[in-house]
Amino acid sequence: MREEGEAKYELCACTMLWNQAAVLKEWVMYHSWLGVERWFIYDNNSDDGLQDVADELNSLNHNVTRHVWPWVKAQEAGFSHCALRAKYECNWVGFFDVDEFFYLPRQNSLRALVSNYTDSPTIAEVRTMCHSFGPSGLTAPPKQGVTVGYTCRVQAPERHKSFVRPDLLDVTLLNIVHHFKLREGYRTTNVAETTAVINHYKYQVWDTFKAKFFRRVSTYVTNWQDDQNKGSKDRAPGLGTEAVEPPDWRLRFCEVWDTGLKDFVLDTFADGATGLLPWERSSSSASSSAR
Repeated sequence: MREEGEAKYELCACTMLWNQAAVLKEWVMYHSWLGVERWFIYDNNSDDGLQDVADELNSLNHNVTRHVWPWVKAQEAGFSHCALRAKYECNWVGFFDVDEFFYLPRQNSLRALVSNYTDSPTIAEVRTMCHSFGPSGLTAPPKQGVTVGYTCRVQAPERHKSFVRPDLLDVTLLNIVHHFKLREGYRTTNVAETTAVINHYKYQVWDTFKAKFFRRVSTYVTNWQDDQNKGSKDRAPGLGTEAVEPPDWRLRFCEVWDTGLKDFVLDTFADGATGLLPWERSSSSASSSAR
């Protein structure tokens, strides 16, 4: 929490998750490098050691707060709660998932991107399009992380995620996860894909992906076991209501090979001596290498 009179963080991030501790380090460490300064992690009943990961990240000065959010199917309410908290700490706050990674091929600073609009008299939301990646031929989770392991995606972008000015949201804090209702007189701007895009690692190896059949956190998104909305973008095309792996799963959703973010991550983050990425190292070894 910022002390009264302290300047706000320029850029914060908020997410809600369930049992995704294994990928949290990569998500936080990578986006911290892009300029995210403060993290609001809403834990929707995880039992996979999420607090331990949050503690490790804090030991590395990543400024992570875990907030227990026990209510099932209440992601929108959680995000409204987060926006209210962020209002007092952050100029901008992004709402995106731990399988979504921003890629900025030109400037590599998410904080600089949004700060261009901090003093705008009209813009209160910045939207970025998403590209959905598939299993990319893999059958086991990639050891170096999703940004390196998954390199084949669907061609057309789908949906978007947003950064908002929390002090310029409508007083209702109404949202549908991807974006908020803004105060009257304020508007959204869309970022060109050549400037920034989100790599959404939506369709991972089957053992990881099938967890989505258990339940969804959003109020308006149908659980996968329910025989409803089978054509929704919140489902994988061609799957029914049973968590049964299709024989060709590892080859699905692969229309374009896209190694842009993989190449950037390996060039920027890999240790020169060991080849390890920061999220592959323990907190003690990471601290030692930092010194």
